[in-house]
Amino acid sequence: MFEGLFQPMHLLVIFAIALLIFGPKKLPELGKGIGEGIKALKSGMKDATSDPPATPPSTPNTPNTDVKS
Repeated sequence: MFEGLFQPMHLLVIFAIALLIFGPKKLPELGKGIGEGIKALKSGMKDATSDPPATPPSTPNTPNTDVKS
């Protein structure tokens, strides 16, 4: 389905369109922001898999006798 999607000519056309839309000054800032976002996502996923799952605090199973009628 996506086997011919990222050919070099397609990537050049996408880059040229992005350059026209965002301009040469904004494009490096946009790439830096995307890179930082991907890095934060990867570190968050790594932290989530290394932490044990949180268990809720245990509560005693005593009946509630403070019910008023």
